Amino acid sequence: MRTSVKRRARPQTQAQEPRFDSVDATEDVSDRICATLAAAIREGALRPGSKILEDAIAEHFGVSRTVVRGALGILEHDHLLERKRNRGSFVAEPSIGQAQELFEARRSIERVILELVIGRASAADCDRLNAIIEQEHAVHQGTDEKAKAGLSGQFHVELARISGNGVLAELLEKVVARLSLVMALYEDERHDDCGTDHHRAILAAVRDKDIKRAQHLMAEHLADIEGRVRLTQDHGDRHTFEAVLANFSTQ
Repeated sequence: MRTSVKRRARPQTQAQEPRFDSVDATEDVSDRICATLAAAIREGALRPGSKILEDAIAEHFGVSRTVVRGALGILEHDHLLERKRNRGSFVAEPSIGQAQELFEARRSIERVILELVIGRASAADCDRLNAIIEQEHAVHQGTDEKAKAGLSGQFHVELARISGNGVLAELLEKVVARLSLVMALYEDERHDDCGTDHHRAILAAVRDKDIKRAQHLMAEHLADIEGRVRLTQDHGDRHTFEAVLANFSTQ
């Protein structure tokens, strides 16, 4: 008599998600990590020399530390972070030489941007610049420190956008971000504003299509910002814990 043998049903396997979906999701969260940290650095919440806690970021965004390290690598490439051997990533601390180069680069970039803006700015563009200036004025009359920090450099970024040159706009945005670290390290006395009156004067020159006056006013404006910093080793590097230890251990 033939006995029937019951065959075990094979467990059903879940269909794997297409690889491109997971890649897209990883890129999206990586972008969000970069944007979050860059904003925190730009607005002064993360100061130069601050240690970046990979595990906290991974937990907050619900991703692996591998994904976090990929995002940190992008910010290291942009010189907002720096990795120290066997110690992890830290908010970058620009040297005096780097600070001087950044100010020099910004002067050149802003000058070229204005040349393009004078020929391309429409009435609507000027109205947007004016709206930013009015917002600056209103915010700086109040006490919202986060709002003040968030507005820093917005007028200049909008000018770069109006220029129509994406390469220059990207360069300026990265230089301004790195200069926020310079100001955090070397500013002699904290100023929350970026020079609202200067912005009004520059906008007036743009409306008048007066390139020489606009560039002269911009040069004065940037010189005023540079004048707020004291680029000395003592004023900058002693803010870091390691430099303090090195300084006092020799006494």
